[in-house]
Amino acid sequence: MEFESKILSKEILYRLYESGKTIGTAESCTSGRIGEVITSVPGASAYYKGGTICYSDEAKTKVLGIDADLIAEKDAVSEEVAIEMVKGITKLLGTDFAIATTGYAGPGAATGIPVGTIWIACGTADDIRTLKLEGDEGRDENLRNATHRALQFFLDYLCELFPEPADMDQIPKPEAK
Repeated sequence: MEFESKILSKEILYRLYESGKTIGTAESCTSGRIGEVITSVPGASAYYKGGTICYSDEAKTKVLGIDADLIAEKDAVSEEVAIEMVKGITKLLGTDFAIATTGYAGPGAATGIPVGTIWIACGTADDIRTLKLEGDEGRDENLRNATHRALQFFLDYLCELFPEPADMDQIPKPEAK
């Protein structure tokens, strides 16, 4: 796990811990990496409800409730699908916030969309922000970059909502064994 991403996860913790707000993740191309980073810090269970890895179009429709016609019309790697993934996971898990990713990490893409195209969406079901990543730096780097950028994008969103982080003394410390 990237050190920089773990720092972002701590900052997310500071913003969400005392708020009583929750988050879930809907990941396609990042395959659970965002959820892994979020849960890498003690205290994440107070706000992280869980996530899905909806790698196939079928999973996106069956698990997240995304209209198959939307995927057929816009492609699974599209802003519209990323937005619907946020809506789907907030509904499925009953969370306040969500982060979603869908993209072609490489080495190939199933459609004419270039490898390295990754859509990130985050927010609430009613206030969703999107970010498009482009450029192929190889599969591993594309996934690392998407994970890091998704966390940073969500943290920037949270900083608008919760400008002051939680009191760090209120966050539980790991128990000594």
